Amino acid sequence: MEIIKPGTKIDFVGIRYFAYVFSGLLILIGIVSLLVKGPKFGIDFAGGTLIQIKAAQTVSIDNIKKGLEEVGLEGSSVQQMGAASDNEFLIRAKTPADTEKGYTEHLQKTLTTTTGSEIDIQRVEMVGPQVGKDLRAKALYAMFYALVFIAIYISGRFEMKWMTSGVLALIITGSVYFFSLFDVSIPFLILLALAITLLLFWQLRLKYAMGAIVALVHDVSITVGVLSLFNYEFTLPIVAALLTLVGFSLNDTIIVFDRIRENLKRYPRMAMADLINRSVNETLSRTILTSATAWVAVICLYFLGGDITRDFAFSMVVGVFIGTYSSIYVASPILLFFKDLESAPKTAPAAG
Repeated sequence: MEIIKPGTKIDFVGIRYFAYVFSGLLILIGIVSLLVKGPKFGIDFAGGTLIQIKAAQTVSIDNIKKGLEEVGLEGSSVQQMGAASDNEFLIRAKTPADTEKGYTEHLQKTLTTTTGSEIDIQRVEMVGPQVGKDLRAKALYAMFYALVFIAIYISGRFEMKWMTSGVLALIITGSVYFFSLFDVSIPFLILLALAITLLLFWQLRLKYAMGAIVALVHDVSITVGVLSLFNYEFTLPIVAALLTLVGFSLNDTIIVFDRIRENLKRYPRMAMADLINRSVNETLSRTILTSATAWVAVICLYFLGGDITRDFAFSMVVGVFIGTYSSIYVASPILLFFKDLESAPKTAPAAG
């Protein structure tokens, strides 16, 4: 099925500088939001207690908070879930609850007394501070290794440099392990390792890998910035959404890269800018259909999936759009940049 007519000649490369400005503004807004607000970690990463309750009749949030104070959960946030008639509430407390035997029954009786309604405790989840810290570290490592090893695969897949890719994998993994011995913070360690990775790709002229990892970092950065801007908490479902986004964005990038590689063999004399435009236009129908289908699915999940999946769905709504955009305006122009670099005349040495 084709929704874009064959022979379409949209000049994507010609407006790449406007795309750079647009991407730069989005990343800058996200960074400012993170610096001003700070990352807002959920129970999974910050530690604390998550409780979901359902009341038999209408109750006030103030009465729920009063009952929480009586069981030692002062300063808890109470959020209504679903429609007001559902009488369901999600409680987040920064301090881990003492979930020994009988705790749920005690909590249920206390809330029933303070609210004047029968309360059903649907779930109680507790995460200790150390567990939350460990989960944060593992989430960052998962994101980093997903980005790096995907880019290394791209290098072997498109440039047939499997040996170089294997050596790079060992170097990058070794670098992370080496710097982790100095007890540096995990975010700084990941940024340092990412900088080393980009430097190695640049020095070895791994243009496809460079395009892929820059596009993936671009997608994750913008999505995280938007989540911060809209005050979403960073939880395990958000990490799952970001890892899903990495795979989705990469799929679209591989389709475009594959067509570029085919056209390089088919039209060896064609200018790189024209060849990239031709390749993107030829895959545009598939890109739009794939992305639109995924987008409709996650939008339905956002509005109809309930509060539990809403954070995941929102991340994907943003990520699918940004991932499709980056395949065209971030990953592909990297190839053009390397081509311009290779064809640039070298400065002749000065005469003695």
